[in-house]
Amino acid sequence: MSTQNRFGSSCYKHCFAFYGRVSTEDNQDPESSYNWQLTLAEGLIRPVEGQIVESFFDVGDSRSIPWPRRTEASRLLTALRNPNRGFNDVVIGEPHRAFYGNQYGLTIPVFAHFGVRLWVPEVGGPIDPDNEAHDLVMSVFGGMSKGERTRVKVRVRSSMATQVQMQGRYLGGRPPYGYTLKDLGPHPNPQKAADGKRLHGLTPDPQTAPIVQRIFRDFLNGNGIFAIAEALTGEGILCPSAYDRARNSHRDGRAWAKSAVRVILTNARYTGREVWNKQRTDEVLVDVDDVALGHMPVMRWNPREKWITSQEIAHEPLVTDDVFNAARDLLGSRARKPAAHKPHRTRHPYVFKSILYHSTCNRRMQGQHSHGVAYYRCRYPAEYALANRVDHPKNAILREDLVTGHIDRWLASAFDPLHRDQTIRLLAQQLATPEEAALPKQQPARNPGAEFDKKIASYKKALDEGASPAVVTAWIAEAEQQRDQALAAHPPAARTQAVEAMTVDDIASLVAELGDIAGALAEAEPEHKLDLYRLLRLKLTYNDETQTVRAIVDLGAHRWDLVRVRGGT
Repeated sequence: MSTQNRFGSSCYKHCFAFYGRVSTEDNQDPESSYNWQLTLAEGLIRPVEGQIVESFFDVGDSRSIPWPRRTEASRLLTALRNPNRGFNDVVIGEPHRAFYGNQYGLTIPVFAHFGVRLWVPEVGGPIDPDNEAHDLVMSVFGGMSKGERTRVKVRVRSSMATQVQMQGRYLGGRPPYGYTLKDLGPHPNPQKAADGKRLHGLTPDPQTAPIVQRIFRDFLNGNGIFAIAEALTGEGILCPSAYDRARNSHRDGRAWAKSAVRVILTNARYTGREVWNKQRTDEVLVDVDDVALGHMPVMRWNPREKWITSQEIAHEPLVTDDVFNAARDLLGSRARKPAAHKPHRTRHPYVFKSILYHSTCNRRMQGQHSHGVAYYRCRYPAEYALANRVDHPKNAILREDLVTGHIDRWLASAFDPLHRDQTIRLLAQQLATPEEAALPKQQPARNPGAEFDKKIASYKKALDEGASPAVVTAWIAEAEQQRDQALAAHPPAARTQAVEAMTVDDIASLVAELGDIAGALAEAEPEHKLDLYRLLRLKLTYNDETQTVRAIVDLGAHRWDLVRVRGGT
């Protein structure tokens, strides 16, 4: 939400900032929600001839997210620190949407510290932090907001479980390979049907359904998953990502992967039954030592006994129950059966994790420790049935410590006394993008990689809890690739508003605060060094033929993160 002045440039007796929030999870209209919340706020301050001179409106952020982690609420808290902020007080239109749980108790001290009053319609004016009744009212609203969210979540999950188990309802999402969607008529909900929404179900895809049946048949006849992948690739049969390029443009699509064959062999939906609740979303503390940071969603796999399976056949099966169970049992018997896996207490840090690529396939190289030394390997041919389509070494390997020192010295040289001024001028030129006028109802600029960062965090958690390293590693690599593409595709215009304040002096001050970069890099812990590399958008490409590493820092794509560093993120 951009800064706006609805009444002109001059104030009446009081200048206010407005804060509101709308969630898009339940299909709310951000424009309508903004307008009615703003109307309530204006009605509250009208008797004192108040004027709203700036608006902060979060779109899409859940109410459970604390203020410091919401885009616009965080910007408002930062504005409180500015003595020339242009407003004296803050007014909100709906406390249910602004505060959740104990968020009011964590936020109001900040307002009181900077002498800014918070106006709430339910109180009839400004909140008095020393008034016990006001604290009680706002605490009740926070509790009601939390309870409402919990009730909605329980109702939705119970309804979805019933629809799958009793009705075999297809609840949406991408149809599995071998199926496509068919129209089943108007949506059973009259209101959704009136909006034109339709009910859909799964039906066999004439082109890919026989491939699924062949995979089960070949596997039960004694062929391994890699042999199956090699045969399909060699015959020119498109893999799932190549068959549906519209939704898989971020993937290679040149060959069948072992993981793709394994996913097909373990998907119970090929028996004609709908399956739901394979995964759940848990809310875990962002920092156990700082509860005020709130929770973050983490995707975790549910045990098989908690999966919801339809009682009756919901769509045409591609394999029988006997065939599916036989394939699943055979796949389990072929797997290694070591002692029960325990979560790793410590993991090896890799300073080039997710930023080191192999020149031949342009895929990320995977970290591996051997005898206490960190290496990076590219095993593309071992995971994908390339069928001689790519001239790729069987196992490219690079030792980490042979590269780290050179990279650190190169980065530090950009800010040494000889090159510092030139680097600062370059940064200033790249940050000198004029601010564009934004509409008051626009969704605020968001980090396009945030969604994939959440996925990666959930995958790492699953790995710690005992999930298959091979499977989870593939998930992480895919999510990281999607994140990089989302960041690259994010239009610069969405970032221009945030970088307005970065001047040559600002950058010079930031560089001065960093101090001896070379020394800091040499003494930094590996995980902290990785954070710096990612912050600089460092990309390394290893060529095993020439035994060289090409390093690139994309300062242009780094504008948004520079501002975040300056703001203390």
